[in-house]
Amino acid sequence: MLSYHPGMDTINKLAILADAAKYDASCASSGAGKRNSAKSGGIGSTEGMGICHSYTPDGRCVSLLKLLLTNFCIYDCAYCVNRISSNVPRARFGIDELVKLTLDFYKRNYVEGLFLSSGIIRSGDYTMEQMIEVARRLREQHRFAGYIHLKAIPGCSEALLAQAGRYADRLSINIELPTEAGLAELAPEKTHAGIHEAMGELKWRIDEARQARGAKPRAVAGLPARVRKPRFAPAGQSTQMIVGADAANDADILRSSARLYGDYRMRRVYYSAFSPIPDASRRLPPKAPPLLREHRLYQADWLLRFYEFEVDEIAGDSADGMLALDIDPKLAWALRHPECFPVDINRAPKEMLLRVPGLGVRNVQRIIASRCSGALRLGDIARLRAPMKKLLPFILLPDHHPRQKLDNPQALRSSLAIKPQQGALF
Repeated sequence: MLSYHPGMDTINKLAILADAAKYDASCASSGAGKRNSAKSGGIGSTEGMGICHSYTPDGRCVSLLKLLLTNFCIYDCAYCVNRISSNVPRARFGIDELVKLTLDFYKRNYVEGLFLSSGIIRSGDYTMEQMIEVARRLREQHRFAGYIHLKAIPGCSEALLAQAGRYADRLSINIELPTEAGLAELAPEKTHAGIHEAMGELKWRIDEARQARGAKPRAVAGLPARVRKPRFAPAGQSTQMIVGADAANDADILRSSARLYGDYRMRRVYYSAFSPIPDASRRLPPKAPPLLREHRLYQADWLLRFYEFEVDEIAGDSADGMLALDIDPKLAWALRHPECFPVDINRAPKEMLLRVPGLGVRNVQRIIASRCSGALRLGDIARLRAPMKKLLPFILLPDHHPRQKLDNPQALRSSLAIKPQQGALF
């Protein structure tokens, strides 16, 4: 391990610690309530535009200064470039230095918030204390009203998790790998039990804070009205899973994600394709999985969250538990179930319309609303700007019938599948 140079200037630290943070994908800002410095008398805001790295659900771009407090780490996770045995330059920000850096970036309109993670130094509690102190000084000393996302450290005390949620808009704890066996092999210092325990603590506190803030203050004779409790991580919690570092297949990954959504009300599960690192362990695969696998997992995740699909419907029919790379998961399901199609656009319930390849949630809502005014025809569907080539074989309209296309799913698949020259993602 290369030594740390205490005299390193801020620019060099920034180069090292911003680069080290690039492997963490779980830095979206969606779900944050809007803050406005003009109303609070402070500085910063989650509103506006900047150098964008993240998107909120309503389409706003939110730029985040994404850093590690330090890339020192006492753990030796095989897949991590910052593990203790890794031969990389090390750096560490001081608390005041990082606070000043965040404020300077904000005042120059480079960012609208901070995403802060860290390697584990000394202990989980010590590391978490340092990160919380950065957020506390921003909020309390500088009245910073921008977005803050803190990476919580599994194994830190409940009291520290409670403090973190007071200052952060979102907290995240990385599940790392989808199976306990994979984590035990590649990150023996971590356990799913410890990670799930921390997630459960955050869920309980988030739910409690939401219920308390939703209740109306009650006045008691002789006493002032009850004051609402402060926010606790109002944007919820998220997590990240590494894809392709262990033997877990896509079905394993999606089952793990479904449990996280169900048990902890996770706002997002992020998927990060394993990337080969310097001085890699022999336990790791020699090359990265195709990026298209990561892309298909995100599409499958979307089906779980918004399209009422179950994991077994998406990946259960596959012999090896892997998603197809040449077609998206929704199209794959439709081709496996030609008996469900074509779907009559003017009569089908919402649940079935959501299963039509090429129809998204918003277009399904528009179709249902428009049916009240009369029967929809092909021209009406074309105005939705849906991918008509994918859509037409699966829908029935007064002036459109797919004829025998569904009688030969393999030929239909060949016509809709991506070609190698079309690139890795689409």
